[in-house]
Amino acid sequence: MDISTRRQIACWLLICCVMVFATLVVGGVTRLTHSGLSIVEWQPLIGALPPLNATEWNEVFLKYQQTPEYLKVNHGMSLDEFKTIFYWEYVHRLLGRGIGLVFLLPFLYFLLRRKIERALALKLIGMFVLGGLQGAMGWYMVKSGLVDDPRVSQYRLTAHLGLAFIIFAVMAWVALGLLVERKKLSSAYPALHTAQAHAGGLALLVFVMVLSGGLVAGLHAGLTYNSFPLMHGYFIPPDMFMLEPWYLNFFNNPGTVQFDHRLIAWILIVLLPLFWFRTRKLPLSSRARLATHVLLGVFAVQIALGISTLLLIVPVSLAAAHQAGAMVLFAALLWLNHELRV
Repeated sequence: MDISTRRQIACWLLICCVMVFATLVVGGVTRLTHSGLSIVEWQPLIGALPPLNATEWNEVFLKYQQTPEYLKVNHGMSLDEFKTIFYWEYVHRLLGRGIGLVFLLPFLYFLLRRKIERALALKLIGMFVLGGLQGAMGWYMVKSGLVDDPRVSQYRLTAHLGLAFIIFAVMAWVALGLLVERKKLSSAYPALHTAQAHAGGLALLVFVMVLSGGLVAGLHAGLTYNSFPLMHGYFIPPDMFMLEPWYLNFFNNPGTVQFDHRLIAWILIVLLPLFWFRTRKLPLSSRARLATHVLLGVFAVQIALGISTLLLIVPVSLAAAHQAGAMVLFAALLWLNHELRV
């Protein structure tokens, strides 16, 4: 594959990454504004168009009025109020459809022009399958809130969020590999191998923190203990093991879930600056060195966003920025991990 084609495919995949990021941000606002249950049907093709006249709006609104969320939470909501939450969910789904088209059409072009090698084609097909699974997971998540309890399952929400990060990571990693080829690392610098392992571990830890954030969001755990650094005067919340059996607390207890999210943050507050300090003594490339600085800066901003979101009792703007910051932090770690391997 020639250099020009590699760059074209990489740029296309990075555009898809930006769209995944935008979908994540809109999805976060959709969740925070309680808009995710406003569209009660999954119509991948017909649903690409919003209601276009008063009759269609009344039909859509009537379907929403039959849901538990309307009956138990938003009873008496006006049509204009419904349109606000409808459009957040509509834009979220539209972005998801857009990613599918932006991915599929260039892929077919490159494939038909025989510009994609077999190994890369298989990776791209895998990405497309993951995208389809993500759409199905999104609807599976929404369905959990259309039953008696008007709240989506925290497990399904976390799976939906985690899959978005996986799709982003796969596309970004392949794109970086097309832009800069990896080389075998010299055994003359064993400390670089150690740095690789540590950077990979940090990326995994951040991903685990993202999953814990999904549980926080699904349980509205950010509204339980709005003080920092202690949780209403406690390091460990007194209700941490109130559920039986004990292991359910780590998934169903808002106080425990928030504690877990905080604990991972504290671990990163120690490990990430320590990693940055140790890499200062390594013979890194200029890009890898820049990546370490960017990572540290992004992490500092993300911690500030998280604390502010907590203390201000989860305002929509800050909470959405915190969720977006998680993907930016993850992207910085992906970039660093790649640079340490070239």
